[in-house]
Amino acid sequence: MTDNSTGRRTTAGGVLGAATVAMGLIAGVFYIFACDVMPSLARSDDRVFIEVMQNINDVIQNPVFFLSFMGALVLTAISAWQLRGAGELRWWVWAALAAYALTFLFTVAVNIPLNNDLANAGDPAKIADPAAVRAKFEDTWVVWNVVRALLSTLALACLARALVLYGRLGGARGAGSLEPAAGARVGR
Repeated sequence: MTDNSTGRRTTAGGVLGAATVAMGLIAGVFYIFACDVMPSLARSDDRVFIEVMQNINDVIQNPVFFLSFMGALVLTAISAWQLRGAGELRWWVWAALAAYALTFLFTVAVNIPLNNDLANAGDPAKIADPAAVRAKFEDTWVVWNVVRALLSTLALACLARALVLYGRLGGARGAGSLEPAAGARVGR
């Protein structure tokens, strides 16, 4: 017979770990755009900038990206629910969920509409005023991407802290309780 509390404990650790990995992947995407992709594209002429961003925005819409983009939100929410009675640990997961929910919201409310407007501008070779199209897109997109990078990195740090606390609470032992292991020091 299976001990349900141990099963929940093992599942909680697995979900927390998966949420942390998914969050790391997403934070990395936003980070690389902030540190490399957008500064590199800033050196390009207007038509090249528009064409490359249109291609990026088209290609990124794939199952692998959506799995981690949505997975970070869903897995963190599930982890927050699973660890709702876990004292200090739960607050780290809830903080991660709040930070990533904002990231998700800004993506849907700001960056995706900008991406759609850029796509609707049409073939860069046929745009009458590519500088105006770029100007309407670039600065706003870059600023909000930096916000997304910071928030998702904060969410990742919170999940990493939760994972450390989870391990200190005996997650590796598969204990059914979220009480600290004998002799374990759980601190800030």
